[in-house]
Formats: sequence, C-alpha cells, structure tokens
Amino acid sequence: RVLLKFFKMKSLVILSAVLCLLFAAARAEDIEWRDIAGHETKYSIIKKGSGLSVGKRDTVTVHATGIVKETGKKFWSTKDAGQQPFTYQAGVGNVIVGWDQGCLGMQLKEIRKLNIPAKEGYGAAGFPAWGIPKNGGLIFEIEILDIKKAREL
Repeated sequence: RVLLKFFKMKSLVILSAVLCLLFAAARAEDIEWRDIAGHETKYSIIKKGSGLSVGKRDTVTVHATGIVKETGKKFWSTKDAGQQPFTYQAGVGNVIVGWDQGCLGMQLKEIRKLNIPAKEGYGAAGFPAWGIPKNGGLIFEIEILDIKKAREL
C-alpha cells in the first residue's frame, strides 16, 4: 500500500509538471508579436509606458534580460546581483540591431519583449563567451527606466 501511494504521488507530480510545461508553451505562443518595418526583429508590449518615448540619439537607461532562444538559458540580466541598469545611445548602432530598432518608440516605464533573429543579434558567429551559439536567436525583455532626449544633452 505504501508503495502504491508513493507511485500515485509520483504520477501526480509528473502530471503537474507536464501541465505546467504545456501551459507555459501555450502562453509563449499566445504572445502577439508586432513587426518592425525593414527588420526581422519582432516585439511585444508586456506593460505599456507613458510620457517620453525613445528616439534616435536619445540616451536611454534600461533593465534588460537576455535569453538564448534555442536553449532558453539566460545569458545576461541587469537585475542579477552585482549588475546595474544599462545605458546606451539609441538608434545609432551602439548595440545589436534587433535591440536598437526594437527599443525605438518605447515609452518611459514600458516593458517589451524582443524576438531577435541571429542576423540582427550576434550573427553567424554567435557570442560563445555568453553561451550564445552560432546563428543563435535571442529573446530580450527590456524596461525603460530613463530617457534623456538628444536635444537635452
């Protein structure tokens, strides 16, 4: 009886895990990806922002988390211990193309997911030091913390 009870419990745990995975997969497919004209990167608004929006040459500070699409592994996050928000100049090629184009138009406090193909990320070479394989796609979640408009600088 004890053995039977153990196997029933184990089966429930496995069934629960399978259901959680199926639910997570369904949620990922439910994301409404939007196109960026002239680019293959797509974005989805997770939380709307307000006020200022990111324009070319603006200095932008963000929280960002990057995940390798093929493995699901996080390779970098400004929210990790010892990290801090990242600041860059928007729309001028100082970051990968998918990020640069995917953040234009974001508003203060907005959170977006970016679905970046390899050619608009780290390309055919990948970025092995960060665990990004050759031709690896990326998913970034980016939150706009601050925008300094180009004309204010």
